[in-house]
Amino acid sequence: MANLRDLTKKEELLCGGHRACAGCAAPIAVRQALKAVDTPVVVGCATGCLEVTTTIYPFTSWRVPFIHSAFENSAATISGVEAAYRALKKKGKITRDIQFIAFGGDGGTYDIGFQSLSGAMERGHDMVYICYDNEAYMNTGIQRSSATPKGASTTTSPAGKVIPGKVQFRKDLTAVMAAHNIPYVAQAVPSHWNDFITKVQKALAVKGPAFINVLAPCRLGWQFDPAETIDIMRGAVETCFWPLYEVENGVWRVTHKPREKKPVRGWLEKQGRFRHLFRPGNEHIIEEIQADIDRNWEALLARAGAA
Repeated sequence: MANLRDLTKKEELLCGGHRACAGCAAPIAVRQALKAVDTPVVVGCATGCLEVTTTIYPFTSWRVPFIHSAFENSAATISGVEAAYRALKKKGKITRDIQFIAFGGDGGTYDIGFQSLSGAMERGHDMVYICYDNEAYMNTGIQRSSATPKGASTTTSPAGKVIPGKVQFRKDLTAVMAAHNIPYVAQAVPSHWNDFITKVQKALAVKGPAFINVLAPCRLGWQFDPAETIDIMRGAVETCFWPLYEVENGVWRVTHKPREKKPVRGWLEKQGRFRHLFRPGNEHIIEEIQADIDRNWEALLARAGAA
């Protein structure tokens, strides 16, 4: 596991002064991820909240080489840089070890950037892709993505007389990436920092591609008080809405099993995007969400041999 004493001695590679919203989990996730780095690192980032708030010209919050890519090709960009690095190292023009991390939001990962991500993983590039999943296209106006949960109200799945929020369940991208048979895949959240940083350390240590899906609540899109960010993340884990696990060389392992699995209702009540679910006539949607969580949790436990 990551050692707290050692981590406190490391330099912050994403400095303060960025323009993310108060309570935004994305920069928390990035700061923790970069604490896992022990060698020089090159970071790529898709267009989105993280890029916009940390690199407003002529300023930058990054203390590492940083490449801003288009919305859809963060994985392709870093895979190209990694390929160039290997070529230069083979020729003796570079001698030191360098690691490569690509960041993208759920819109640029689950949806528009999926082909780029899938291709980079299939080709076997030695890189880590980290999706900061805030469950919608937050930077462009809170439109629904395939990461948006069932029942959530967004600007393109607005809760009203026609639909009660998004009608589909979210895509399980972590399992999709595990199906690529890459060396390391994990699901994490910054509230459980030791689990997350340890997973990034593992991802950086493997030879070949690795993928980490980290939940990063958006206080604006999810509609909660900025001071509650960490509690919201913890609630996602304790309800098993966002289970913590890893898939290492095809072996599934649950890395945190709640002592008492809490009902999802209380977690939903804390977020304005689900407010309409508590109106008369919508109770069945909460029941459907709970049933889906229960089914997926039991399936994960069975896969991991931890039932």
